[in-house]
Amino acid sequence: MDLRRTEFTCERCGATFQIPEATLARFPDWEPRECMPCRKAREKASDAEKLARARITRLPPGPAPGGKKGAAARPARPASGAALEGEEPGDGCYTDGSAQPNPGPGGWGVVWVVDGRAAEERSGGEPHTTNNRMELTALIQAYRLLPAGARAIVWTDSELCVKSMTQWAPGWERNGWKRKTGPIQNLELVQELYALVKARPELELRWLRGHAGTRWNEHADQLATAAARIAALDSPRGRR
Repeated sequence: MDLRRTEFTCERCGATFQIPEATLARFPDWEPRECMPCRKAREKASDAEKLARARITRLPPGPAPGGKKGAAARPARPASGAALEGEEPGDGCYTDGSAQPNPGPGGWGVVWVVDGRAAEERSGGEPHTTNNRMELTALIQAYRLLPAGARAIVWTDSELCVKSMTQWAPGWERNGWKRKTGPIQNLELVQELYALVKARPELELRWLRGHAGTRWNEHADQLATAAARIAALDSPRGRR
């Protein structure tokens, strides 16, 4: 690999920076967009907001529903390969999406982690949408972000999305995208994501528990929340 292929220009500050050849060799189609100082500055700026939000949304510790008094129940693994609460998954692509209220202004966020660092991230929002649409959109964007041939785990805290892709979509497709219990919600997004999942067998879709302190899941959630706030400004209520 020559020197020119290891040098990139930061889209935020315009500075030239380098990525180690070993990292680039793992992801030959990856085009980094942000230098390390800009990435650190952005992450530092969001720390205060993350802590403030955590104080509001985190519930005090207590016994798990249905568990025995005085004993902490270990969360069950809903599917093979899922991460348990308290575990810290490593490299991969982390996604999240939400709408507040639901339906209402929503956002999605994606962060690709390589060698323990945020290699690239994306986010976006819509003035009127739903939680499930944003979760599906985040996964679609993750599959689009990852370079062809890259082997990675795609993480989501939406168990519905994982089950839709790994258990239900094959049958829906065989049946002409119909099901006995009624229309498939968000069909166009489900079809788009399933096509990507089939086309990218080197990527593994997994579930993890949301709001459990997992660093990069929280980071993706922060991206989605910020995007939703921007989208809210474009909503009818925000334009008043």
